[in-house]
Amino acid sequence: MRYAYSVTSALLVGGAAITLATGYPAGAQVAQNDDAQMARVVPRAGAPESFAELTAQLQPAVVNISTRQRIEVQQNANPFAGTPFEGLFGRRGQQQPDEPQYREGQSLGSGFVISADGYVVTNNHVVSPTGRGTVEEITVTMPDGTEYEADLVGTDAQSDLAVLKVNRREAFPYVEFGDSRQARPGDWVVAIGNPFGLGGTVTSGIVSAIQRNTGSGGAYDRYIQTDAAINRGNSGGPLFDMQGNVIGINNAIFSPSGGSVGIGFAIPAEIAAPIVQKLRDGVEIERGYLGVNIAPVSDDVADSLGLDRNRGEIVQSVQSGQAADRAGLEAGDIVTRVNNREVTPEQTLSFLVANIAPGTTVPIELIRNGERRRINVTVGKRPSEDELRQQQMFDPDMDDEEEMQPGENEVIEERLGLQLLPITTQIARQLGVSADTQGLAVAGVNPNSDAARKGLQRRDIILSANYRPVATLSQLEGIVNEAEREGREAVLLRVQRSGRPPQYVAVRLR
Repeated sequence: MRYAYSVTSALLVGGAAITLATGYPAGAQVAQNDDAQMARVVPRAGAPESFAELTAQLQPAVVNISTRQRIEVQQNANPFAGTPFEGLFGRRGQQQPDEPQYREGQSLGSGFVISADGYVVTNNHVVSPTGRGTVEEITVTMPDGTEYEADLVGTDAQSDLAVLKVNRREAFPYVEFGDSRQARPGDWVVAIGNPFGLGGTVTSGIVSAIQRNTGSGGAYDRYIQTDAAINRGNSGGPLFDMQGNVIGINNAIFSPSGGSVGIGFAIPAEIAAPIVQKLRDGVEIERGYLGVNIAPVSDDVADSLGLDRNRGEIVQSVQSGQAADRAGLEAGDIVTRVNNREVTPEQTLSFLVANIAPGTTVPIELIRNGERRRINVTVGKRPSEDELRQQQMFDPDMDDEEEMQPGENEVIEERLGLQLLPITTQIARQLGVSADTQGLAVAGVNPNSDAARKGLQRRDIILSANYRPVATLSQLEGIVNEAEREGREAVLLRVQRSGRPPQYVAVRLR
């Protein structure tokens, strides 16, 4: 039986989260009127006999969060539109077709109080609208069932963090961020939250891994992994260490079924706390930005270029006018270090750059055509999420105007699993590219080849192989033969797909 695995949100709505840490004093706190008494828990060595005492001190600061939303419903098109019968149906006692219709929606999640005056931290996706909706009310429910209407202080979509404010005369019990950099695989942790809307629920486990990269991409794909049970509704809830410090914010799970299978992810406090503080203070969150499309240096890419594995990231494309373009970065560069810090799967290029203040000039070390280089880049400011989405939009592929007949080359078909033909003026017109485009058009892909597994498909254009332009089949054949003589197991192709920036794809030789 085949299972489809995916990283899914730990809440009832989709999303992912991030946060930065400040290093507040350790310890859970219980606020009493104007004074707060520090309550410390000293655990026994080894496995704890019980988590009850720790839970009793922490649970009063963990809250349930719900929203009431007004969601616009897309109306069905009038089947008689454009005909003489268009105005004869659907009018009696119903809204006019051009009037929007709405339904009520909800979301449920978790959060925790971080100050005696009622500031609450949760995930942005817990309190953000669903689809074409607006959030009309946010309710925070304390463990004793008392409900408060909450004000939204600030949100950060990229880190998936949000800060709320609840007001009352009495001081709130609260907890504080700890130093997640001290967390080690094997350390005990406790998660408290609101799974499936059941209310305050406590689960325990250990830190399974730190700096876990889930492959979802982005500047904050760097989590604490835990086997403490985390389910939908736990999003935004705290992950505690044995001293009562919040070392993570529960955010996502890896699951074949949507339920907990012992692989949960929490945003490290070292990432979360600084962002939370800026949201509280109303300070704009600025992140560094290069303006490049990147991909990890996979084993196949490393094989094709003779590089070390699990080090560096390859630049797929460079945005015109952005920081990387101004500094001279080029597509195909392998970035190995940023600001004297090595680029690794646990410390990605996106993470390193995002945490550099815009306007800062830093050194970047890279490999270009086998040569090591060092350039200085003045980091730009990351655009808004809406601006980034607009940059990523592309037009759909054009339909074939006529059949493309593949050329014949046994070496390429046998080694790469590709049927290719040189781009002529006529083929360029079919592919929707300029007439002077130089490359090889993909006319067919062997479904059992590595090229098919890597996503290559008909109508793609191969622009280069191992950084050398290819305009004829013989040129590509020569590069393939050379790679085999050098003992390389893959060839690095630069592939253009209609409406998208070129991408580097390492295809294994058969």
